[in-house]
Amino acid sequence: MTEGKRAPLPHDFHPPVAAFSVVSDDVAEGADLKDAQVYAAGNTSPQLRWEGFPAETKSFAVTCFDPDAPTGSGFWHWTVFDIPATVTELAAGAGSGKFEGLPEGAVQARNDYGSKEFGGAAPPAGERHRYVFTVYAVDVESLAALGVDADTPPAAVGFNLRFHTLGRAQLVAEYEAPAEG
Repeated sequence: MTEGKRAPLPHDFHPPVAAFSVVSDDVAEGADLKDAQVYAAGNTSPQLRWEGFPAETKSFAVTCFDPDAPTGSGFWHWTVFDIPATVTELAAGAGSGKFEGLPEGAVQARNDYGSKEFGGAAPPAGERHRYVFTVYAVDVESLAALGVDADTPPAAVGFNLRFHTLGRAQLVAEYEAPAEG
């Protein structure tokens, strides 16, 4: 996607909610993703920790979305929900397909690559894309109790989050795939 023609960020059209903070040892706001977060290089979900969320929070969800993907609807790289409200950090690699780093009860939905794990950045050659890591403070303990499960498409998980989000924190990083040739 060319500069000046960037897609809106995913929450630009959602109702305003409380803001809180998310930081990472692996990803910095506005900086380039490290090779570990690139699909062909490391494909490792970054470490994330958050604080300042609403006191009424009953669970968390975490997503990674590329609004600049040439799909017309963006690209979901990671969707995990039903993270207990007592958990305020995910270790690097928690989003692996082995589910070893996720807290008990957390549900990892299928990404747009078709796997239930974090899928790293992979924009077309020569394109710079944004990767929006979002932590949602959710007003219910379990989206699964509402019929959302690991086979629910990420857009449908997002639909449910839109109606159950108390607060939101986001971190936006970028990555440009090397030009071919």
